[in-house]
Amino acid sequence: MNGTRVEEQHALPYLRETLLFLALAGIFIPLLQRLRVNQVLGFLAVGALFGPFGFGLWAPSQPWLGHFTFMRVEQVSGLAELGVMFLMFMIGLELSTERLWSLRRWVFGAGVAQVGICATLLGGLGYLFGLSLEAAIVLGCVLSLSSTAVVMQLLNERRALHTPAGQAAFSILMLQDLAVVPLFILIGVLAGGDSAGLGYLLGFTLLKSAGAIVLIYLLGRRVIRPLFQFFVKQRQPDVFMALTLLSTLGIAGLTAAAGLSMALGALLAGLLLAETEFRHEVEVTIEPFKGLLMGLFFMSVGMQIDVRDIVRQPLLIPLAVLTLFAIKTAVIGTIFRIGGFHWGRALESGVLLGQGGEFAFIVVAYALSTKLIAAPVAQFLMLVVGLSLFATPALAKAGIAFGNWWERRHRQQVGDLDGDAAAPAGSRIIIAGFGRIGQMVAKILQEQGVPYVAVENDARLVTRLHPRGFPVYFGDASRAELLHKVHADQAAAVVLTMDHPASVLHAVKSIRRECPHLPVYARARDEKHAAALMHAGATLVVPEALESGLQLSATVLQRLGFDEARAFELVNDERELRNAGLRGEAQL
Repeated sequence: MNGTRVEEQHALPYLRETLLFLALAGIFIPLLQRLRVNQVLGFLAVGALFGPFGFGLWAPSQPWLGHFTFMRVEQVSGLAELGVMFLMFMIGLELSTERLWSLRRWVFGAGVAQVGICATLLGGLGYLFGLSLEAAIVLGCVLSLSSTAVVMQLLNERRALHTPAGQAAFSILMLQDLAVVPLFILIGVLAGGDSAGLGYLLGFTLLKSAGAIVLIYLLGRRVIRPLFQFFVKQRQPDVFMALTLLSTLGIAGLTAAAGLSMALGALLAGLLLAETEFRHEVEVTIEPFKGLLMGLFFMSVGMQIDVRDIVRQPLLIPLAVLTLFAIKTAVIGTIFRIGGFHWGRALESGVLLGQGGEFAFIVVAYALSTKLIAAPVAQFLMLVVGLSLFATPALAKAGIAFGNWWERRHRQQVGDLDGDAAAPAGSRIIIAGFGRIGQMVAKILQEQGVPYVAVENDARLVTRLHPRGFPVYFGDASRAELLHKVHADQAAAVVLTMDHPASVLHAVKSIRRECPHLPVYARARDEKHAAALMHAGATLVVPEALESGLQLSATVLQRLGFDEARAFELVNDERELRNAGLRGEAQL
């Protein structure tokens, strides 16, 4: 009889913890949001309050509190890791291999520089304070990493992931995630006392990791689309959800078997599905689970914050958190400034990436198990990282305010948008993107006496052209505030000429939301991109590949003896046919 009772009790592990979490997510968190408390901050606070160092401290003397307390972090850590995985999966869905390749300068240039410089400075500081060389190396490497979960959540809330600064921040986060693998190898070598073969081991591990990623990606491309096409013909939602989970967890399991992080595998799964026709349905299917599991992750971080340690060291720990933010902000801000951002946005991005990362809890636990660092040092590190995560939303908000203030204070360097409102309503064209194509459009408009104003997100280009008299200003055309600054509601039309397809799509959606009747003429990479822009609300789209093909066709026809008028007519008929097809796809 007792055996049966025990089996029934454990038939669903962590049932009480699951019910408590759902109650907090469904009732308590919405109350915090009504008080304008950031969602990340709310989950961290709830974790600290309902964790073992919150109400759990009184649970032994007040047994009834035990029903409303998470007594052990490991009770939710497994589900919390799923939250990080699904966040990375959603990021992968919003990207493409083409965009990842376009970000390679930031990933392998800025990312490597950030990790290397921050690890050196922070590790050197730890060594000066009396840590052993091995412990100082671990401290520096751990604190050089930022939180993908927190930063991506904040970028998504602000709809800033597709901005230039958001893409640069994401690139650095990607390199940090990749750096976790050699970091584990480094800790193993340092713990074993074998530093002679350190370079060989790290190089071999990186080569093996890169090979595993390429192999998984190439195999996945041959499996994912046919798998979905075969099984979703009957349009059963449960089958679709099962395939989505199978793809995510299956590829994550493959990367784990290859010695890489499961979060990286989830990112690969998202990238693979982003290239299929099932992308948007997958996003809708996963979104609710991702939000809940991410909340569980932040709660698990909050549970590890022991307020008593802060009381015991009221100056040292807050000072350590501020020092961490100061060093990383200075380093990352300088890297962003070198990369072309003005100081306001560069330091704003530095603050956003200034916290410790979620992988720190895993790495520190591993270093502690190998006796590479002492227990007090491990506890100190986890507390600093936890508090830095807790402080990030408020500091990031302050960073945004500083970036906006800097732009207002230095308008001569990035352009004074308020001073450029003299053109009559309905007579001016807005050009978003002032590269080769944007400048060509501007030249033709200027020759015909048509006023225009240009918006460009490359600060170096703006600071070079604006002093020469070009009406070009720094900014992101998808930001509602900037659209109001350039008086988009009074413009004759907006022309989008940016290079990055996702940036153009994001801008079309934002412009259509803020200015529903404003004509939007957009440059597209190809016909697939053009169809997406038309669906988002663009008035007219010009695919680069299509126009190049049409121009070449006209030249060939004339070379074969067709007169110029006939060649132009044939090419124009084909253009109209293709454009009609794009309009038809947009209406579906």
